[in-house]
Amino acid sequence: MTTLITRRLLLAIPTLFIVVSLTFLLMRLAPGNPFSNERKIPPEILAELEKQYNLNGSVSSQYFRYMGKVVRGDLSISTQYRNRTVNDILAQALPVSMLLGGLAFLLALFAGIPLGAFAAVRHNRAADRVAMLVALLGLSVPSFVLAPLLVMLFAVKWHWLPVAGWGSPDQIILPAICLAIPFAAAIARLTRGSLLDVLKLDFIRTARAKGLPEDAVLYRHALKSAILPLISYCGPALAGILTGSLVIETLFDIPGIGRFFVNSVLNRDPMMSAGVVLVFSAFLLFMNLVSDVLICLLDRRVKIE
Repeated sequence: MTTLITRRLLLAIPTLFIVVSLTFLLMRLAPGNPFSNERKIPPEILAELEKQYNLNGSVSSQYFRYMGKVVRGDLSISTQYRNRTVNDILAQALPVSMLLGGLAFLLALFAGIPLGAFAAVRHNRAADRVAMLVALLGLSVPSFVLAPLLVMLFAVKWHWLPVAGWGSPDQIILPAICLAIPFAAAIARLTRGSLLDVLKLDFIRTARAKGLPEDAVLYRHALKSAILPLISYCGPALAGILTGSLVIETLFDIPGIGRFFVNSVLNRDPMMSAGVVLVFSAFLLFMNLVSDVLICLLDRRVKIE
């Protein structure tokens, strides 16, 4: 286990290096510069701004200066949010995204697992088809379509929840639901498929032959084994929920990391873009590692190579 963790952590270093390098270089090689959207700036002032934000010189010199700072843990100053470092912005916005993503992930689990188990127990019956149709709709409808529909119903028509914003508990409900629905649908389909495979195994038939109640067979035996593929999915899914919140945070005006990332791309802020991509990539690698470790601990049949 220690070997697995050490190897994965060592592999994460060059992976993050490549991801951040490509992000920075692509942003700097794109046409325009971070100050091109403003009114025409005199050349001497533009040169001073580029020097202040370490954007002077060739792209290669900018890259090496930036990577030298990254190695020291300094993600530089944002060109859009003047006099604010990327570290400060991430420290402020990341907890918001983590709270939203964590709540959405819990909603996805508590909705997806029961729905998948419900469909598996009623395999090939009307209830199974209806449950999978609901899951298919959840996967098919994009967030930018689902969010306005829910806002129109719950906020505009019924006045049950606020339209947007952040700060009170009721303002997190709609964005969390919008973010959770596609992942709940995926979890439901995965749970159903995995549970159907487990219900065909010999130890399930043996449990039923011993006279165990069907609920005990399902929840104490079958679901315990069927949950292992779900763990493999949940690691990347949790990271996906965090990155998927980019659209939701923009639509609901949530001051999370997603809104800063979208604005950094639109305003050609290479420091902010590279910093957010670094955080997302590190979180994805970490969650993949956690899911692999959990599978190894829960299923001794899995061998670590």
